[in-house]
Amino acid sequence: MKHEGQKLVGIDVGGTKIAVVLGRQGPEQAEAGGPAITVTDRIVFATPEGPGPALSSIVEALAELERRHGLRDAAAFGVSCGGPLDSARGIVLSPPNLPGWDSIPIVDILSRELGLPGSLQNDANACALAEWMYGAARGASNVVFLTFGTGMGAGIILDGRLYEGREGMAGEVGHVRLAEDGPEGYGKRGSFEGFCSGGGIARLAQARARELAARGVPPAIAPTAERIEELTARRLCDAAREGDRFAREVIDTSARYLGRGLAMLIDILNPERIVIGGIFPRASDLFLPIALEEIGREALEISRGGCRIVPAGLGEAIGDVAALSVAAYGLARGGTAV
Repeated sequence: MKHEGQKLVGIDVGGTKIAVVLGRQGPEQAEAGGPAITVTDRIVFATPEGPGPALSSIVEALAELERRHGLRDAAAFGVSCGGPLDSARGIVLSPPNLPGWDSIPIVDILSRELGLPGSLQNDANACALAEWMYGAARGASNVVFLTFGTGMGAGIILDGRLYEGREGMAGEVGHVRLAEDGPEGYGKRGSFEGFCSGGGIARLAQARARELAARGVPPAIAPTAERIEELTARRLCDAAREGDRFAREVIDTSARYLGRGLAMLIDILNPERIVIGGIFPRASDLFLPIALEEIGREALEISRGGCRIVPAGLGEAIGDVAALSVAAYGLARGGTAV
């Protein structure tokens, strides 16, 4: 990568909070597969309602970082934001978690403010860049990153470059249907997101618990209608570890479909590494053995043999590092002109 050792600015725009981050990319570390990155400072605030107030708050946070550290010597900035986006033009296009953000040219706005080149990527792509450049996929050239959080999305690195597709919509694996019926995710029943996301796992458990309750044998973890509504992926993972049979069956179902989805990605993309974030790093002991069994049945032997499946390595820092990674990658690829 070019421009190593330089100061970078990252803006992570979420539906509930925004983080404005200052970081520095260190020198190349060949033995580790690439440069390191350090978060120097960050300002976090609740996402204001509407793009105008939110952009004003971002500008205020940037001004504060300028006062603390100086930003004029930074090399670039990056923005990570939920899609849909027009990354090529740096425009946010009506994300469902950001009402009113309709065709907002965020890169142009912030470029004028900072006097720096900037880049924009959706959050899955940004996290893929982060894990590829600085995390669990360092040194690999063909990588798939899966979010496996509130939803299921993917960022794809092919031959050492982010693959975005014609409309920037590559990686929407959560929309793929894995079964004729099943929990709903991404507006489609039986989808990858339906089986393999926090919300999908909760819906799968709630549906099964209601069926058991209707037969007069509610699960011990949710003996009443109120407790059924309180089921979450985290609670189910905890209960599965404690030996709860119902929770274990729900998690096993999700793990099997995770394996089927991974087998599909392995056969189509032949990646050398699949990095899974969200729920997976905290619960890989529950998901991975069953997913690997399914991959062994479903994926081509030569392809699965060359692919490692690993938890995301950046932990709670991934959002900050993702935004900075967008800056570093955009800079290496030529950036967006000021």
